[in-house]
Amino acid sequence: MRRADRLFDIIQTLRGAKGPLTATALAQRLEVTPRTIYRDIATLQARQVPIEGAAGIGYLLRRGYDLPPLMFTAEETEAILVGALLTRRTGDPGLRSAADSVLSKIAAILPAALQGQLSSPTFFVSEHGANDPAIADMALIRSAIRQHKKLLIDYVDREGGITARRIWPIAVAYFVEATLVCAWCELRNDYRHFRADRIQSLTLTDESFSTEGGKLLKEWPEWFRLAKG
Repeated sequence: MRRADRLFDIIQTLRGAKGPLTATALAQRLEVTPRTIYRDIATLQARQVPIEGAAGIGYLLRRGYDLPPLMFTAEETEAILVGALLTRRTGDPGLRSAADSVLSKIAAILPAALQGQLSSPTFFVSEHGANDPAIADMALIRSAIRQHKKLLIDYVDREGGITARRIWPIAVAYFVEATLVCAWCELRNDYRHFRADRIQSLTLTDESFSTEGGKLLKEWPEWFRLAKG
């Protein structure tokens, strides 16, 4: 979790608490150490967030404090809501959970005049989307993409044959029919798409790969266009 997210979560947790919360209780909830909580509390207090209390006693947020409202327009609010709802259709449990978290955070800080767009939207997004990948850990795949780490996969082809692949994951493409992992395949020495629901096993390696300044991601769409043509 990024520190900015953790600071926000501390404020939200204290706001919802019925009484003082100790650093240990906050640490358990946010899955960090009490020492980290002490540092975060000090940072928030230095930023004029009215947190009262002390180590060993507990902390509470003075009533009436609220974060400055985000200046979203009505259309921006709708864009956020539609984007989050579409994300929940991807079949990726990690992204669905993140989308729900985004909506909760937005609801907590949205100006009152715009709250109705979240509670009573005037548009709807179909819940039908890609099926959950049967085996593939999408959170691990997305982590590998961010870290530029190679993956070892056992992949099942259309005929049911299984091959071991070492791939360089560069993107994930979400379609209604399937979720695709876009990668450079060392076995084929070329770009390949791997259906997430056909990845039988998945291992994150310690091997890094070079994106060559984003070259892989720039070349992949052209490869995809030619492959389709």
